[in-house]
Amino acid sequence: MGRTVLERFPAGGPRGHWPAEEFARDRRDEGVAAEVVMDLESDAFLVVVTRPRQEPAG
Repeated sequence: MGRTVLERFPAGGPRGHWPAEEFARDRRDEGVAAEVVMDLESDAFLVVVTRPRQEPAG
């Protein structure tokens, strides 16, 4: 399984405001299985979707 990053949000957002969670919820409402993960190296929340890896044709 591979992951595709749909959007990045800085971790230091305003108190009580969760832009990554709101973005992911909107994508889920559209039928996209989006989830929020934390990228510790960049100190950011990532909204990602998991996709099956495609095998190379051959």
